[in-house]
Parts: sequence; C-alpha cells; structure tokens
Amino acid sequence: MRLFTPSRHSDSGAVGEPADADTAAEAGTQTDQTVTDAAPEAAASVTSSTAVTGGAVAQPDEGSGRSVERAAIPARPPLRSTDAPPVLVKLPPPFFVRVSQLFWIVSLLLGAAAIVYMFVIRQAQLPDIAELVRTVDGTRAEQTYTAAADIVFWSIFAPTVAIVLLQIVFQVSFSNRRPNVRWWQFGSLLAQVGVFLIARELVAFGERGMPLEQIMLLQIGAATAGLLVSVLPQALRWTARKHDVRRGPIAPAADTQL
Repeated sequence: MRLFTPSRHSDSGAVGEPADADTAAEAGTQTDQTVTDAAPEAAASVTSSTAVTGGAVAQPDEGSGRSVERAAIPARPPLRSTDAPPVLVKLPPPFFVRVSQLFWIVSLLLGAAAIVYMFVIRQAQLPDIAELVRTVDGTRAEQTYTAAADIVFWSIFAPTVAIVLLQIVFQVSFSNRRPNVRWWQFGSLLAQVGVFLIARELVAFGERGMPLEQIMLLQIGAATAGLLVSVLPQALRWTARKHDVRRGPIAPAADTQL
C-alpha cells in the first residue's frame, strides 16, 4: 500500500495560500512603518526651510510690489494753501475824498441854515416882494399882489429845500462809490446857482435879505470846492476801486469792520 506524500506543489497551492496572506500583511506593516519614519524627516526639512526663509513658507516678496504701487499713486494735495483768500474790509477813504466830503457837509449845513433863515424872514419880506410885483403891473388889486408875493417866495423856498435833500442823497451815493454820481452833483450845483440868482432878485434883497444872499453864496462855494476835490486822481481811483480788499486770515467777528 502506497502512502500519500504532500508535494511542493501542494504546499504552494492550498496550503501556500495562508502563507501568502501572512506575507502581504507583513509587507503592509513594513510600508506603514516606512511612511511613519519618513514623516518626521519631511517635517524636519519643512521646518528647516522655514527657518532659512525667515518664517515664511514659499511666500513671494511683496515689498518691491508695494513700493512700485506707492510710486505710481500721485501725492495727496495739501488741505491748506499759503495764499490767503481775499477779504473785504472797510478802509478809511483817502485824504482828498475826506476833504471833498467835508466841503459837501459844510455846503449842506449852509443850505440848511439858508432854508431856516429864509423861512424866518418870510413875513418881513412879503411886503417888499409885493412891492416888487406892483412895479411890474400896478393895476391889480391888493390881494393879487399879496398872493403873488406868496407864490414868488414859495417858488424859491421849495427848490432850495429840494436841492439840499438831493445833495444829501448824492453825497451818500458818493460815499458808497456809486458810478457817475459826480455828474448828478454837478447838475445839482448848476440848479443851486440858478436858484441863487433868482432868489437874489426876488427874495434875498434889502437889509434882511443880505445875510441870506451871503449864506447861499457860501453854500455854492463849498459845494464847488467839494466837487473839484472829488475829481482829483486819488479820489477817482478810490471810486473806481469800489471795494477795499486785503489778503490775509479772516478776522474774528468782533474785529471785522465789514
């Protein structure tokens, strides 16, 4: 009787299958151990490279890019300027302008005095004015001459008052540097001369009329002097400038002269 002896083929066949499984398990264990051993080495290499690069891992250099961007951006304009803004101020008028204003004020005061004095001597001058009218035509009734004397007196008195009031308005306009105001002043002066010539013949005559004539003559002289001084070059430049401007910081509200 022949005994059965397992061959090499059978060892590598059915019996060899468990041996191959054990071998694969051992190989997997060795692979995991190899990966585990390599991980600390990779971490060490990364740490060393980080230390060499100054703590940045594979980061690009941004300093040069930022400097280029800053050079391309224009500089910010300043919020303050060395040039101060123009400021309107109230400066005193030049010397000749003040002299002209002084002459006009004197003329207006003399005009007011002439008006008051003319009104005061009205009752005393009416009989003389009536006699002057009677010399023209003596065939009228007495009441006619009295009424004519009143008409003559008020015809001189009213223009005198109107001229003084207009000259006050023109003087204010002159102080405010209104254009062409000198022509209006010249026209009022011509009207004043005309009223004076008529008043000297019809109202300002006799003993009581002599002071009135002198006052009105001084009034015309002061107005003429004021008008002549106002046409000097310095006064003309002051009027043409219209506003006084200076450059500098704006003064506080308490210190401004606007």
